[in-house]
Amino acid sequence: MSINDNILIKIRDMKDSLTPVEKLVAEYILDNVDEIPHLSIKSLAQSTKTSDASVLRFCKTMGYKGYRNFIVSISASLGSMDEEQKDQYTDIQPGDDLSTIISNISHNNSKSIEDTLSVIDRNEIARAVKVLVACNRIVFFGIGASGLVGMDAEQKFSRINKMCHTYTDGHSQLTAATLLGKGDVAIFISNSGSTIEILDTLEIAKKNGATIIAITKYNKSALADNANIVLSISTPEITIRSGAMGSRIAMLTVIDILFAGVASSEYKHVKKYLSKTHDIIASSKHRK
Repeated sequence: MSINDNILIKIRDMKDSLTPVEKLVAEYILDNVDEIPHLSIKSLAQSTKTSDASVLRFCKTMGYKGYRNFIVSISASLGSMDEEQKDQYTDIQPGDDLSTIISNISHNNSKSIEDTLSVIDRNEIARAVKVLVACNRIVFFGIGASGLVGMDAEQKFSRINKMCHTYTDGHSQLTAATLLGKGDVAIFISNSGSTIEILDTLEIAKKNGATIIAITKYNKSALADNANIVLSISTPEITIRSGAMGSRIAMLTVIDILFAGVASSEYKHVKKYLSKTHDIIASSKHRK
């Protein structure tokens, strides 16, 4: 199964943005995954108290031409998952001992990366790398934890002499977006894809002709709808802090992929910059 074909993870991440009827189908599938490959379209419609047409509409929403293709993909997803992969994310619980915390946080972070690899589109990654190689400058926009991901990205791309900067508050984001133009790339980092400050800034950046790249949860969102390139991440369905941890790890992974992609495609050109920055840091540490 290819890297971005795990339909079960896609359904999990997409279900909250589906229509009420489609959501009924999605929730039934996720609650009864093992029996789904054996159900006809009529049986699934009856089980979800919907209709054949509703189930078919759901399949098309998830990117399939028909029910048969959808079921084949479900079977492939089930066959590719071992018991450990089927484990759910674990949230922070009061009174957890350190051994449990170490295990749970490590598992959640690993699963965020694995699940992101199941939903991210490699063609979109290739498009993103291409525009980043050719652009005049890169501007990262993110609020809160997403802003920290942008700062990490700025540090990385600066090392290969890319003109870039990160803006992490609403006012500075609006100002920066106003100065963007054609040939610039604006990367918007937002798990929900619905942060007001991000959407206001995106509108200005898009109007000024910048190429818009979104790093956001695999879901229907205003950010994804308005971006030129969408790099999807997968995050856990949990409510306390470990959810934000998971999305941050997934976003950082996408940044690392983009950085490595650009550095690799321009390696002869950027090698000298990587060597210079490495040497100056090493020299600074030695003096200390």
